[in-house]
Amino acid sequence: MTQLTFPEGFLWGTATASYQIEGAANEDGRGPSIWDTFSATPGKTWRGQSGAVACDHYHRVDEDVALMASLGVDTYRFSIAWPRIQPDGSGPANPAGLDFYDRLVDKLVAAGIKPMPTLYHWDLPQNLEDRGGWPERATAERFGEYAAIVGARLSDRVHTWWTLNEPWCSAYLGYGNGHHAPGRTEPAAALAAVHHLNLGHGLAVQALRAAGAEQVSIVLNPTQVRGEEEAVQTVDGIANRVFFDPILRGEYPAEVLARTQHHTDWSFVQDGDLEAINQPIDLLGVNYYSPTWVRAKAGVPESPVGPGTFNVENYTPEGLEYTDMGWAIDATGLTDLLVRLHKDYGVATMVTENGAAYPTGPGEDGEVDDVERVAYLRSHIAAVHDAIEAGADVRGYTAWSLMDNFEWAFGYDKRFGIVHVDYATQQRTPKSSAKFYSKVIAANGLDR
Repeated sequence: MTQLTFPEGFLWGTATASYQIEGAANEDGRGPSIWDTFSATPGKTWRGQSGAVACDHYHRVDEDVALMASLGVDTYRFSIAWPRIQPDGSGPANPAGLDFYDRLVDKLVAAGIKPMPTLYHWDLPQNLEDRGGWPERATAERFGEYAAIVGARLSDRVHTWWTLNEPWCSAYLGYGNGHHAPGRTEPAAALAAVHHLNLGHGLAVQALRAAGAEQVSIVLNPTQVRGEEEAVQTVDGIANRVFFDPILRGEYPAEVLARTQHHTDWSFVQDGDLEAINQPIDLLGVNYYSPTWVRAKAGVPESPVGPGTFNVENYTPEGLEYTDMGWAIDATGLTDLLVRLHKDYGVATMVTENGAAYPTGPGEDGEVDDVERVAYLRSHIAAVHDAIEAGADVRGYTAWSLMDNFEWAFGYDKRFGIVHVDYATQQRTPKSSAKFYSKVIAANGLDR
């Protein structure tokens, strides 16, 4: 057995998102978000469930911070609900909304946990969607203003800021195939959303820097694409490099622009946009769950909506195990992805989400023995160590998620937490995976 020890200063954390845990959807001046609207639309979420109550974190902050402290985490990545700060998406701040996050940050700091807020984890104020949403330039401009408000209030105590979470999902799932809020199926709008999310990131970085932010970054969910070479190149362009290249190099991949010309002429990219997007960042957040395998598929109309398109189909090799989401388990994809980002872009990284959904609940003794999740976390933490050994500059690992929560269109059917939540009683029960992870944190490593 080999002891894998991580570098000194490596950060161990856990993560959540506002709409998935907070609840209190109609309290203290919070406005409606696109996920409130989407969840209230029949057939959009599992059993019509919503995040209206979720884990009631809004009223249980003390308990949840104490829970994190008991695990020994170094850092906590949470998201700020834009509709709590600006109920209509613009204008003056809602004092009660700012006060909530101010208290949360203070409690984290008092517990010795570094706060890492994400400004946007998909809960766009509904009023901004009514005006066109992310396909419109104005939404990016409003996002920069929102970033300035929050940065001014919290930057003196925040360790690292993340501007956006997974803009791939916001653009392609929200505006391309309609699987996520706001549920639109408009290929041209999806591509315009890609650009304006990128632009919103750049404007937010500038606003946060002006507010004195210590570290600023963005969280992407790049996929490690495997399979037939031409299909891999196609999917890597539309899924990964359409974000990597403008953010890290100040340009869009030429082949992506060419492949999408029949949907849009990209005239929404204005002079100065790429310079605004290409702001220096301190590291890149990487969310990883599973690789993507692709191959050519004849006779499929081209569409810009991510992997599985452009005459490309997804497949999964035989012999792999799967999580409750139906996602294949292959930790080597995380190693390959982190090494690729180091070699191709020279950027430091942090694993900002990694985890697995399994339905394991409490046994007769009240314990939640989620051995499958323990195995998943073990293999992927070891994969991060492999990437570091291969030269990648990886600064930390953040497990998804702190607790079971509202899993978007899947409602409460999928459980990603290392802490079990009884939604009827809101009782939190650390699972075996939480106990395992706590030992990893304490040792700054694990045995393999």
